[in-house]
Amino acid sequence: MSIAESPTTPTTEYRPAPPFDPELAAVLAVLGAQMPSTLTTEMIGPMRSANVTPPIDEVLAARSVDVVREDRAIPGPAGAPDITISIFKRADHVAGGPGIYHTHGGGMIIGDRFTGIDTILDWVEEFDAVAVTVEYRLAPEHPDPALVDDCYTGLVYTAEHADELGFDASRLIIAGASAGGGLCAGVTLLARDKGGPALAGQVIIYGMLDDRNETVSSHQIDQIGVWDRGSNDTGWDALLGDRRKTDAVSIYAAPSRATDLSNLPPAYLDCGSSEVFRDEDVAYASKIWADGGIAELHVWPGGFHGFDMMAPQAALSVAMRETRTAWVRRLLGA
Repeated sequence: MSIAESPTTPTTEYRPAPPFDPELAAVLAVLGAQMPSTLTTEMIGPMRSANVTPPIDEVLAARSVDVVREDRAIPGPAGAPDITISIFKRADHVAGGPGIYHTHGGGMIIGDRFTGIDTILDWVEEFDAVAVTVEYRLAPEHPDPALVDDCYTGLVYTAEHADELGFDASRLIIAGASAGGGLCAGVTLLARDKGGPALAGQVIIYGMLDDRNETVSSHQIDQIGVWDRGSNDTGWDALLGDRRKTDAVSIYAAPSRATDLSNLPPAYLDCGSSEVFRDEDVAYASKIWADGGIAELHVWPGGFHGFDMMAPQAALSVAMRETRTAWVRRLLGA
């Protein structure tokens, strides 16, 4: 596979992506019949209408522990509409435990606040945490900075209402997957630079961090797997429009653009070796280390994007979730 040739630039050849884990490859073969590797702009509307996120009442009913939900409308950023948040806690919740602020995935263009919520609900159950998940506006109708502004506004509200919501503000972490991982990183940078809520940690799950889409993995994962190079172009184009790949891109929209990752809370990053975000996530962790920060990175061999959610029973998925949860447990002392 190669990038486009030009008379003035050498051709760069890319070797094939690492093979998919055999157990995951079998799942991917089934998923491939329902989910194309490349999501185009024309598919955004149908994908939203397809309601890919399971109904939240069904998700809660399937949990082993009784978890209650409350929805609230909170003031949005200046000049913007109100934001809906949902709050989850155990029915037998005891105040004073950790708090989790969740930013959902969906490539900046699809999904809702309940997308990927199972991972967060696991921590609500195990750590008696209070979780808040935010319904941010989506691109392309609402380009950057609408998404990160909504997410930051929800974080500030969550931190300021810690006592009322029933958690310890000093034990508040932020977590998100895919685009939600990018927003998690961006909001964490924003909180640092604005002197906003002090976060105890950030969990960046296969994060969408770099609008340039020029890493080796972003070329290797092209028309294969889940959320490939073309899908990544669709998402970033929707979010940034003509600013994409220029110096006008904010570090809060594309955290890989940040030149200073010092003074951030401890970070946990994970991804698959066979996904488009692999190299930008590795680079982000390396930059945190270079800037003297704390980061733990796990790259799961043969994992495609989002494999732990799409193939939750696979051995690699179980190991990924257990390892991630173990980090949260150590961080929070839960």
